[in-house]
Amino acid sequence: MSTPRTIRLSPEDNVVVAVDQITADVAAAGVTARERVPRGHKMAISPVGEGQPVRKYGQTIGFASKPIAPGDWVHEHNVALRDFARDYRFAEGAKNDEILPPELRATFEGYQRPNGKVGTRNYIGILTSVNCSASVAKFIAEEVNRSGILDDHPEIDGAVAFVHGSGCGMAAYGEGWELLRRTQWGYATHPNLGAALMVGLGCEVFQIDRMKDEYGMVEGDHFQTMTIQATGGTRKTVDQGIARIKAMLPVAARAKRETRPASEIVLALQCGGSDGYSGITANPSLGAAVDLLVKHGGTAVLAETPEIYGAEHLLTRRAINRAVGEKLVERIRWWEDYTKRNGGEMNNNPAPGNKAGGLTTILEKSLGAAAKGGTTTLRAVYEYAEPVKEKGFVFMDTPGYDPVGATGQVAGGCNVMCFTTGRGSAFGCKPTPSIKLATNTEMYRRMTDDMDINCGDVLDGTSIEAKGQEIFEKMLQVASGTHTKSEELGYGELEFVPWQIGAVM
Repeated sequence: MSTPRTIRLSPEDNVVVAVDQITADVAAAGVTARERVPRGHKMAISPVGEGQPVRKYGQTIGFASKPIAPGDWVHEHNVALRDFARDYRFAEGAKNDEILPPELRATFEGYQRPNGKVGTRNYIGILTSVNCSASVAKFIAEEVNRSGILDDHPEIDGAVAFVHGSGCGMAAYGEGWELLRRTQWGYATHPNLGAALMVGLGCEVFQIDRMKDEYGMVEGDHFQTMTIQATGGTRKTVDQGIARIKAMLPVAARAKRETRPASEIVLALQCGGSDGYSGITANPSLGAAVDLLVKHGGTAVLAETPEIYGAEHLLTRRAINRAVGEKLVERIRWWEDYTKRNGGEMNNNPAPGNKAGGLTTILEKSLGAAAKGGTTTLRAVYEYAEPVKEKGFVFMDTPGYDPVGATGQVAGGCNVMCFTTGRGSAFGCKPTPSIKLATNTEMYRRMTDDMDINCGDVLDGTSIEAKGQEIFEKMLQVASGTHTKSEELGYGELEFVPWQIGAVM
């Protein structure tokens, strides 16, 4: 019988990760298992006294809630979370990232937009100011897609209705309004849209004209607005919406793919349905791809603030200056207050599926999630849906809930997404294509119709660097028009979920 494989991620660790299931009384990692340890879970390799730190990645992921002996399965039953000090060491690890000269950078085939941005897709977007206009927006998109009017415009990827459940019953000023306004503006001007139509009801709190005034948005060939009440009801609005889109089609269809440098890629980094392998295979492999993208002059946007909680000190060390590091810590403090006043706590995450996959605490999950960000300097911290302007590695404050987090990143300008998953998240993100990275081979084979790349072979000897190169090359292909698995399945329309903060009135 072969010895079960394990991984010790740092010499400082007092646990190993089971690559293969370890059964009781079987030797692995130099100790004899005292009980069964499932795949992806942790086994102690040295004694951990009650109250002492449990260490993985060379970092504290929790504290023993009772004595742990070598060979014990280490999980929720014997590990607890408590507050402990973290040394932020602002900017001490900042460095001059290697950036290739323009003539040596990789390229892709993208859409150059009049405002200077570059798109990877060419959709027609139908946006809604309020949930009351959601059905009309869907009626318009459905009619455009099934009518055949797009058949003569192969450069257009389709019409997409971006509907949501907010826009009224909310305060007309403040945090909630600002988040929705930034999100709507970010989608209306997104480089993956060749044209956009915004539909409102007319009497809602989120007034289209106010948004246009505040952002200086001018209607024209690429952007138009209308309301159901002013147009004369549902049927007339649908008919007029289709007529307006027909008029915009020739303009949107004039866009042609042309060779653009990889520096024009703005990559959203997401993970969902994580497991015990996420921080060992897919996330560090994506981090290696991020380092390559930054080297080629591009931008990568890490997000999901609750899922870097406990690992933020690793990011503050990489901040370009103290102000950037302190902005990240300020967002962490906001989240601590936000969860507290809503009756929650930061360790409500990991989810049950994460725990079944081997993740015990938010600290463990965060340390693995942060690996998606690679090793380069953290150059900026953005609030939700803010326009991402800085090149290189940056952070955006979003919830950990994938659709909400991804919506903020796309609103910020991300034109490609990489999404790691260990449990098997079913996800897409129009208008931005989402590349799905599986953390383990078993899940990849089981869900091969949903997964684009298997990172599970890292456990079999494929190097992180080689897998990072594979992801980078896939990124360029997808940016050039190659469909992802989620696009082939039709995902992405229902995953538009703006972050709703504040009282619903």
